[in-house]
Amino acid sequence: MRIEFPHAAREDIPWEAPVLTVGSAPDNTVVLGAHQAAPHHLELRRDERGCLLHVLPGASRIYLNARPVRERAMLRAGDVLSVGDCRMLIRENGDPASREPLRVPESSRCPVALRAVAGPLSGRVLPLRNRLELGPMSVPPLELPQGESAAVSLSWADGMLRLQLEQRSARYPLRVNGVETTGLALQPGDQLGLATHRFVVDAPGMQPEPELPLAGGPRELLPEEQAGPRGEVWWLIVTAAVLALGIALVLLVRL
Repeated sequence: MRIEFPHAAREDIPWEAPVLTVGSAPDNTVVLGAHQAAPHHLELRRDERGCLLHVLPGASRIYLNARPVRERAMLRAGDVLSVGDCRMLIRENGDPASREPLRVPESSRCPVALRAVAGPLSGRVLPLRNRLELGPMSVPPLELPQGESAAVSLSWADGMLRLQLEQRSARYPLRVNGVETTGLALQPGDQLGLATHRFVVDAPGMQPEPELPLAGGPRELLPEEQAGPRGEVWWLIVTAAVLALGIALVLLVRL
């Protein structure tokens, strides 16, 4: 991933290490002015769960997609962090348009929806059937700040879920996972950003299902099968039965 500064004349910063730090101290990955951030303001960590934002003790409040964060929050490509008057865009390294597209046959087409995670439509779920249009005249309308307007559409084409910018805004570009675009094939989990709007593509059925082993073919042994020979359990049962019978006979003789 990369850290981009949309409204500042500074170069992007690559994010390759597991931990990225932000603050005014010179030992941070991203160094900000003392008027913007505490010496050690926040950490960004990547692991198997994803990207985690951790606000460090003593730091002033920061904002994630215009929402305040006090301690922790999960991040995704396309999110915008605000520390003081500095805005940082979390974006993918490559262009999402260059990915291998996911193709879904019409017979097995899955339900798809846009889930608004930030902005004026936050909390809304917009289902897609054959086509979904968002613009100033849609329901709900796609409202942009400062009187700007834009329109986008999502539709199925050649088995792909296509995003298309229908009307361009002069101030606010359309972004997918933080990268500017005018149209591409979407995948589950992609984040669409336009001004303060953030939408996530919910389409779990588009992901390929895991391959199952063929009948009669080799399979992975279960932990209890790997622990020892399969007949070992039966010897334990027989031994326990003999011991129980012996104890019962001893008690019977004493009586």
